[in-house]
Amino acid sequence: MARIKLIWQSKLVLLLVLPFAGAGVVLQAHWWAVNSWPVTAWTAGLSLLLGLAVLQLRAATHGGAFVGTVITASLMFSTATFTPGGTLPYAPWHTALLPVLAVFLLTWGATRLGRETKECLGTAERKQGRTAAQVAANLGMAALLSDGLAQSWLAGNRWFSHAAPTLLFAAGLAALAEAAADTVSSEIGQVIGGQPRMITTLRRVEPGTDGAISLAGTLAGVAAAVIVAEAGSTALNGGSAMFWISCAGSVFGLFFDSLLGATLERRGWLNNDAVNFLSTASAASFALGLLALLQHPGVG
Repeated sequence: MARIKLIWQSKLVLLLVLPFAGAGVVLQAHWWAVNSWPVTAWTAGLSLLLGLAVLQLRAATHGGAFVGTVITASLMFSTATFTPGGTLPYAPWHTALLPVLAVFLLTWGATRLGRETKECLGTAERKQGRTAAQVAANLGMAALLSDGLAQSWLAGNRWFSHAAPTLLFAAGLAALAEAAADTVSSEIGQVIGGQPRMITTLRRVEPGTDGAISLAGTLAGVAAAVIVAEAGSTALNGGSAMFWISCAGSVFGLFFDSLLGATLERRGWLNNDAVNFLSTASAASFALGLLALLQHPGVG
């Protein structure tokens, strides 16, 4: 009953993400169509193709696939490189498409691994796939932080003014990596992690308990974060700095997710969508904090 009462939190997350990301896609599609039409063509085509693939694989509902398509397009537009005169050919694999694909493949594979075991535990994901709110909760923060408005604000902030423009995308990449890490750690941990322990007390609890962690699940989550961070830093030419910052942020968010689950979610104050959204936000915030320290090592 408590989870049903908290459905408003899922709707709030969707309301925070979808209108903003959708408006950004429309504006950027028009801008790119005028300045470099291949960007609009590739982005629209590939994001739609990914959405159709998600539907075909039953990884998401129709609403979830739609939200995923919008967020993918938003991320691709935001990370596309503009070269006046078109001297540098547009390459869609040098956008956020690569880390988004990594997130999808890792989470899709993890949710299907040992499904019979999860069904016995009562923790298996719905056969219809993820809903619109679930997709927004996991991927929305990355889209919001990678948007041109957010990037302009970060670039003008004195704490990040000395950072390379590409490096500012480390926050969004950390959010993406955390989303993958959270799902993979939970799904893998339920299958091969044995009896997990509560993060706050280290007492043994049943698999699938909010806030429970296992060594196998945690290692799998960290590995997923590394894969997404590597995919993103390679695609965006962010170098080792982007890789390590996004990795650190995602691992912080992974444990923060478990902490929220063990406290606020178990008490019925937050639902899972709110926890996921806040966890990706914490990963991005930690990444931004590290970036600020790297730019101002003498502070404190």
